[in-house]
Amino acid sequence: MANDWLKDSFRTEYEQQSEAIGRFNLAVFGKTGVGKSTLVNAVFGEDVAKVGIGEPVTQGSHLYLDKVGSLGIVDTQGLEIGTDDRKIIDEMQKMINRTRKMPLSEQVHVAWYCVRGMDRRFEDTEADFVRALDELGLPVIIVMTQVPRNESGFHPDAVALAELVRQRHLPIVPGSPFLTYAKADSFTGQRAYGLREVLDATFRVAPEGVHGALVAAQEIDHSRKASEAQRVIAAAASSAAASAAVPVPFSDAVMLVPIQLGMMAKIAQLYKIKFDRAALMAIASTTAATQAGRATATGLLKLIPGAGTIAGGLIGAGVASTYTYAMGQAWLAVCQRAVTGSFGKLGDSLDTDAVREAFTQEFKSRLRLRGGQKTR
Repeated sequence: MANDWLKDSFRTEYEQQSEAIGRFNLAVFGKTGVGKSTLVNAVFGEDVAKVGIGEPVTQGSHLYLDKVGSLGIVDTQGLEIGTDDRKIIDEMQKMINRTRKMPLSEQVHVAWYCVRGMDRRFEDTEADFVRALDELGLPVIIVMTQVPRNESGFHPDAVALAELVRQRHLPIVPGSPFLTYAKADSFTGQRAYGLREVLDATFRVAPEGVHGALVAAQEIDHSRKASEAQRVIAAAASSAAASAAVPVPFSDAVMLVPIQLGMMAKIAQLYKIKFDRAALMAIASTTAATQAGRATATGLLKLIPGAGTIAGGLIGAGVASTYTYAMGQAWLAVCQRAVTGSFGKLGDSLDTDAVREAFTQEFKSRLRLRGGQKTR
């Protein structure tokens, strides 16, 4: 029964955090066959490719919006760059006008225009299309795809094309194209490169209000995820301290649970861990936290109603903050290991014993470091 309560409570927090994170919406354009899908999948994960065609942004529109968690991809269906440019721009204008007064998560934030690096040409119609996107108020990044590179540098043809684009002085970020190779090729030995630079440029021009969604959506810069998770943990620890500013009995410490579950739900979403798996991980982890807490001199909290009482004492701000901080750090470590398949590959059953062990080890370590206490 305690686990059912915890799962339901975690679901509530998970849904609330999903709404709070919002959605980063990226428009992706380029001629057929330039590698748009490969680029998007490399940056944001294979789930994007599996979605396929999304829903029309309006009835009869050729613009489609795929929604995958905290990511939205705006793409065209049935229209071709170079022949249907005016129609695409007109539909983009309508979409931007329609969403301008909507919440930020409903608006289009950045546009990527993709050019195959070995095509050796960048047509006037493409330059005009990029200018038109800029006139709509969209930050535009040109990404040159499938550019071979070796020890001596980029392929000369791609370098020459990039220079031709740069000389047009287009309104793009940061003034010249990004050269990339999105997916490593084991046959030729070509490694993937250039994606981090594209992502960094996207962060620079995206509205700050959708940075959290972009951090969660992308899968190539885990340092950004870790940094955002640290901010979440710090905020939760501060909230826990404020909640326990007036010391309360351990039996009343359930008031900290929403803070801690909210923290855990947001970190799980930063690492794109789906609810069902995250809930199993949360149950295993909070059980471990309760057991470890009973075995330590600080941070003894009762997490789950009906799970039993912890004898004696009061919880003050310091204990509440320390316990929440240690939980956050341990949960972050568990999430980071989960996405690498340490507790079973996606689709396989979760190794809850391994989750519990990993959480307990990190939790005790963090309690010792933060609280200056020795665990037993």
